[in-house]
Amino acid sequence: MSTPVFPAPLDVTGAAPRALFNYAAGAWVLGTGRTALLHHAVTGAVIAEASSGGLDFGAMVQHARSVGGPALRRMTFHQRARMLKALAQYLMARLEGYYAVSAATGATRRDGWVDIEGGIGTLFAYASRGRREFPDEPFHVEGPTEPLSKGGTFVGRHICVPLEGVAVHINAFNFPVWGMLEKLAPTLLAGVPAIVKPATITSFLTEAVFADIVGSGILPAGAVQLICGSAGDLLDHLDEQCAVAFTGSADTARMLRQRESVVAHNVRFNAEADSLNFSMLGPDAVPGTEEFTLFIREVANEMTTKAGQKCTAIRRTLVPESLVEEVAAALAARLGGVTIGDPAAEGVRMGPLAAQVQVGEVQRAVDAIGADAELVYGEVGLPDVVGADAARGAFYPILLFASRDPLKRTAPHDVEAFGPVNTVMPYRSVDEAIELAKRGRGSLVGSVFTADDDTARIVALGTAAHHGRLLLANHHTAKESTGHGSPLPGLVHGGPGRAGGGEEMGGARGVMHFMQRTALQGSPTTLSRVVREYMPKAATSGDAVHPFRKHFEELAIGETHHTAARLITDEDVDRFSDLSGDHFYAHKSDKLAQQGVFERKVAHGYFVLSASAGLFVDPAPGPVLANYGLEGLRFVKPVYPGDTIRARLTVKQKTAKETPADGIPQGVVAWDVEVLNQLDEPVAVYTILTLVKRLAT
Repeated sequence: MSTPVFPAPLDVTGAAPRALFNYAAGAWVLGTGRTALLHHAVTGAVIAEASSGGLDFGAMVQHARSVGGPALRRMTFHQRARMLKALAQYLMARLEGYYAVSAATGATRRDGWVDIEGGIGTLFAYASRGRREFPDEPFHVEGPTEPLSKGGTFVGRHICVPLEGVAVHINAFNFPVWGMLEKLAPTLLAGVPAIVKPATITSFLTEAVFADIVGSGILPAGAVQLICGSAGDLLDHLDEQCAVAFTGSADTARMLRQRESVVAHNVRFNAEADSLNFSMLGPDAVPGTEEFTLFIREVANEMTTKAGQKCTAIRRTLVPESLVEEVAAALAARLGGVTIGDPAAEGVRMGPLAAQVQVGEVQRAVDAIGADAELVYGEVGLPDVVGADAARGAFYPILLFASRDPLKRTAPHDVEAFGPVNTVMPYRSVDEAIELAKRGRGSLVGSVFTADDDTARIVALGTAAHHGRLLLANHHTAKESTGHGSPLPGLVHGGPGRAGGGEEMGGARGVMHFMQRTALQGSPTTLSRVVREYMPKAATSGDAVHPFRKHFEELAIGETHHTAARLITDEDVDRFSDLSGDHFYAHKSDKLAQQGVFERKVAHGYFVLSASAGLFVDPAPGPVLANYGLEGLRFVKPVYPGDTIRARLTVKQKTAKETPADGIPQGVVAWDVEVLNQLDEPVAVYTILTLVKRLAT
């Protein structure tokens, strides 16, 4: 069954169908036994067959645990982030091949862009976030030190470490590339290997991209595996160190969640399910306003992009009761200009559904919706198409319904037609619109088109508990908004209730789903050694050499420098006022200062900051290249003329930076700074970041 043959490019014409490969335990493997035939969505021709028969799913899980996991966990976040960036660049150089295969799923070029380049863009986004928001360590330290005792000798700290099992990714048919990459990005960044299970009917596109992922040689062995076919008993081999990330129907999510192995081992299960998302036209957005025009365009686009096969597509359109007819007419006019057919044909803006089986699924849902709503645009049956035979492909017409009594007629709130189908619903007040929005019983996304910020606020707060994401759209966002249906790597993609109750992406949140958060308790010195970050009251070190005379590698965590003291004078305060232009009354005289919260004339906080820098900076050229930033500044006690200040500077954390080809090798050193007065009381605390030369390249 195992074969050294690398998957050949797929012939999407159907002239030479081939079996899809699985990638298991480091080998390309053909399934045995019963196969599923995969069809070209436009022509209906058989272009591939898929099977996972004969795969040892237990061995795949063990391979991930014993080979992929250890390799990824040896890498730091920054190394894993650079790995993602390199992979994204590799895939970007091969786009045209993916677009050619994508056409067989029924996707237009624009549809393919969302799927293919949107997926690769997610890799880029997490590569960037991994270097910005995570340390150059194989683990993540979360939050501040938690004091657990009066004397400060017993403290707590939270760390996040990678799970030691495997993440199983079960993806939907509508986004064969983005669905894979938006899960792989946070999983691999977390340091966890993955087994990818795409929906079988479009797995031929997933295989094409996955083959290049493996062929790139960028990921360590065991980091990823692929199943094109049934997942069989895969979930039965998971344990408490594993996770499942699922996208698909709510019914399937419920079935998988209840699997004995998942329940018995408390396997982490994140579900993103299709939902009945709403879009609302605000009462102020009457015809002629920019918001009305934007609303009509967005609803029509969401109905026809990917032929309406998006989990975030608008299914329920809420409009003021007085505008139902005008909205229906405007939508009909815009939808009437959408040409359906072969995406390769000129002028075609909407292709077919992904497969014939989906045509039947959508029709059954349409029959149910039609019992409670009136069809106001389109005709049920084969649509007129360009460049194709509608009877052979998986084509479906664009349909717009109107529900005259949406509070009582429930089908449009309960049934999702996963295609180019939408229902317009009237509302008589904003409160009623909120009630209708909530009738979806949990959705991925809702949107409100209004220029009235008070309306936006009321709807947002009234519907937020029922939605994973809300778009508040108006003419100010029109040029740059990514729209209602575009999940973004930095924002949560998921929703409560019917939407699955999960959260994907969401920036760092998506990474944490594949990590274990653990509370460490101990002395500040011990915890500082464990997490390699200085904590207050931990043991320190130091020598006669000023730390600014040392290169990056020569500095040790906990190394501390104590400065000389400086007397703050009345003249200092006056001169700083003149130099800075800050003539705030509290810096002018005792009498004025006492009108506020101070005892007498007070020194500027930023003067204290500047004066402390003057105390600890070594002025001669040396390894320190520049001040890189300042974080967590707090002025905790006032400084008055006559007070004396000194600074304590401690190496808190070190992070090596990548060196440009023509650049100076360097790293970022975070220094814990505490400015003290003559009574040894802290008056200012902060972290300063400096760029420091490295000895090594």
